[in-house]
Amino acid sequence: MSRPPRAVVVLGLLVLTAAFGVVAVAATPEHGRGIGIWPVALATATLMLTPRPRAWTWVALLALLATATIWVAGREPGVAAGLGVGLAAEVWVTWRIACRGRRERAPLETVVDLARFLSAVSAGALTMAAASIVTSVVTGWGSPLLLALTTGSSSLAAQLTLLPFFCRFRNHPPLAGPVERWAQWSVLVAVTVAVFVPQDFPFLGLLVLPVLAWGALRNGSYESMAQMAVAVGISLPLTTFGHGPFARPDQRFDVPVDLQGIMLATFGGVCALVVLALRLTVGEQHENARQVVAERDRMRHVVDGIDSVAIIGAELDGTITLFNPGAQRLLGYDAEEMLGRTTRTLHSERGVAEKAAELGVAADYSTVAQTLIGRGPTAMGFVRKDGEERRHWMSLNEVVDDRGQRIGYVSTSEDITERARAEARLVEALETEREAVERLREVDRVKDAFVSSVSHELRTPITSILGYTELLEQGALGPLSAEQLDAVDRVSRNSNRLLTLISELLTLSRVQSMDGPVDEEVVDLAQVVAAALAVLSPIAARRGVELTVDLPSVPVPVTGDREMLERVVINLTDNAVKFTPDGGHVSVALTSSSGHAVLEVVDTGIGVPAAEQQRLFDRFFRSSLAQHHAIPGSGLGLSIAHKIVEDHGGTLEVDSEAGQGSTFRVRLPA
Repeated sequence: MSRPPRAVVVLGLLVLTAAFGVVAVAATPEHGRGIGIWPVALATATLMLTPRPRAWTWVALLALLATATIWVAGREPGVAAGLGVGLAAEVWVTWRIACRGRRERAPLETVVDLARFLSAVSAGALTMAAASIVTSVVTGWGSPLLLALTTGSSSLAAQLTLLPFFCRFRNHPPLAGPVERWAQWSVLVAVTVAVFVPQDFPFLGLLVLPVLAWGALRNGSYESMAQMAVAVGISLPLTTFGHGPFARPDQRFDVPVDLQGIMLATFGGVCALVVLALRLTVGEQHENARQVVAERDRMRHVVDGIDSVAIIGAELDGTITLFNPGAQRLLGYDAEEMLGRTTRTLHSERGVAEKAAELGVAADYSTVAQTLIGRGPTAMGFVRKDGEERRHWMSLNEVVDDRGQRIGYVSTSEDITERARAEARLVEALETEREAVERLREVDRVKDAFVSSVSHELRTPITSILGYTELLEQGALGPLSAEQLDAVDRVSRNSNRLLTLISELLTLSRVQSMDGPVDEEVVDLAQVVAAALAVLSPIAARRGVELTVDLPSVPVPVTGDREMLERVVINLTDNAVKFTPDGGHVSVALTSSSGHAVLEVVDTGIGVPAAEQQRLFDRFFRSSLAQHHAIPGSGLGLSIAHKIVEDHGGTLEVDSEAGQGSTFRVRLPA
């Protein structure tokens, strides 16, 4: 069923406002100065429902309408104009506060909204009361204070009883069934009529309130408001025609006749306040309950969707209330089997005792559980349905309500049995590997000791061989033929190569056997370089390799072992000369800057392929180009130099390109 157009609704409200306005003023008691319960709420509703014209324009139109209804009902023009303007001002103030200045329906969904609504209608009623005082003073119409009390209370009652129908309620479905609701309506009508027949018992008006409270607690918002409107609606005509506890107080109690309207407005306002307060409170509770249920359902879906983690909830006494699919999968129980049972069944005596010993507490399940609360993840044994005890990584925490009261516990855990076994196997494998590495180190130490021993043993006979070959070459043992001299020369060259290899092996053994820092003495690196190059200059000259040296004129002090540092210079420069073709160039430069001494050895030799440079400092490594050109060498020189530089806290770098030569750069702390 479609709603009528808004313009039709607004026009209907204006017509009703005019009609009921005339009736309200005309129904005031004889000699009364008020305007009855004028339907100011309907006028306020039109301002809420119309997006245009502008608010002030609409308020001006409402002022004309209110003035006309009051004047037509018999009030003097000046009084009608003053009270009409007051009603229009009340409409604007109420709308401005309740709707925050927006042309929309005011919200009435929470207690906060109710507070704003009450502030709005109260401010509006005070505005009407102020206008009434001004009108009375200017026109002389009645007592200013009595007129203000009469119009203010009637305006407040009208707003409280009618305006909520045009507000936005959170309209929950009724809790009462059809029979109960019919009973409510029947009792309400009967009680209201019964209350407003006698005249001598004003307190009987209170009997309507319990019936209205019954409806507010059990019905929807709009039905509760409708019951309140019916009760007030019954009281109005009965009082007007002289029935009920509020009729003609001037004749019964010798008070101003306008007190009839004040008491009737008070009755209507109290009824409205009771219904609104209860209805909004119940509505908020329903909404909170709905949100709690929705949140519980969302959490249930989340918990049920996790099958890799066991989530178990329990009451304070340990009775299981939650057993999610993850717990079912990991522990083998169905949820129906575990709900209502104690969590104690999931842990063995041995597991509890082991955990108690780990925590240093008594071997009692309750004590262990209390100790684990809030401690964070910990390993704990869980017994499956088939009797197998599995290792879980578990967290145990309290569950508290919105007041901070503890209401239960929840544990989350995952099975880490296989991971723990894998870690144990890994630890075992690492231990085995450590032992193997230690054995290899021992073998390496034995090998180094053997090489050192053998080298020492070979050095003496080879030196002796070189001595005899020198005597043979000099003819000290008799003249030799050309073929014999050539053979002796070959023996001499190979013996020298073997002696060099032995020397390098001994140096490597010495370097590797050094534990801790090197011998510390301050040496002039420039002198070390000069001494080393003095040894190599003749070799370079015989090869026709140009050897240039660039040393600073001032000392370059470094801390270290002079002999070892000289070995670095010799090995690097000897390599450069060895791998540089005849007629090539080798340069050695020493500089000092930024707290470092930098030695660079640059050659124009065969270079090193980029793919092989990472292995250049490995023991016995020889590049493919060195093997291709059949250049002799042991592959130990660079390894020794690299180890010595590292032991001195420095670095050894290489820049090289196949066929383009190499640059070796040593940095030592100065």
